[in-house]
Amino acid sequence: MSEKVVLHYFNGRGKMESVRWLLAAAGVQFEEVFLTKREEYEKLLNDGALMFQQVPLVEIDRMQLVQSKAILNYIAGKYSLYGKDLKERAMIDMYSEGIGDLMDLVIMYPFTPPENKQKHLSNIEQKAKDRILPVFEKGLANSQFLVGNQLSRADIHLLEVTLMLQELLPTILASFPKIQAFQEKMKALPTIGKFLQLGSARKPPPDEAYVKTVKEVLSHLFK
Repeated sequence: MSEKVVLHYFNGRGKMESVRWLLAAAGVQFEEVFLTKREEYEKLLNDGALMFQQVPLVEIDRMQLVQSKAILNYIAGKYSLYGKDLKERAMIDMYSEGIGDLMDLVIMYPFTPPENKQKHLSNIEQKAKDRILPVFEKGLANSQFLVGNQLSRADIHLLEVTLMLQELLPTILASFPKIQAFQEKMKALPTIGKFLQLGSARKPPPDEAYVKTVKEVLSHLFK
């Protein structure tokens, strides 16, 4: 019997979404416990589940994992999404870190005050077009995958962030044909195709209700 995997976070996108993507791509089923009230977050604190007083929290292999990068690294290693050796792992880390920088900007967009949204969106577009996407267009020039000859967490993160970018900026991939072709190949993978279906564990774009819940539960971060 496989070990139960439980995700503690909000019922929406955020730091946990990349974890959902990795687990789904690996074909791993998981349970979710959604934080909806401040008291639920405080209970996790009082129970000693949050090492640095932060979510997300993932319970897996009888461990309580926090810190997004540590969680993603563990899951990628456990489910063969982390390359075949240290050199491949270093490349995967570099690609993933670059994606993470862009992902952080996208995740924070819904929390941006209305008067600053256009500036924030322009910053996302500039960083994506000038610094991030050209790296991946080049990386996919002669290979189906970013690193080595098998699927890795870097590939999954790239699909995730480019789909999110297209929600905000529909034409952003117009000058990146390799990434567009990569997207279609990734969508054709059975586990990923299933995750992209309506009704799956993939979360929709954040709405006002999601933003309100996060701000209420993590009120100490929004003072």
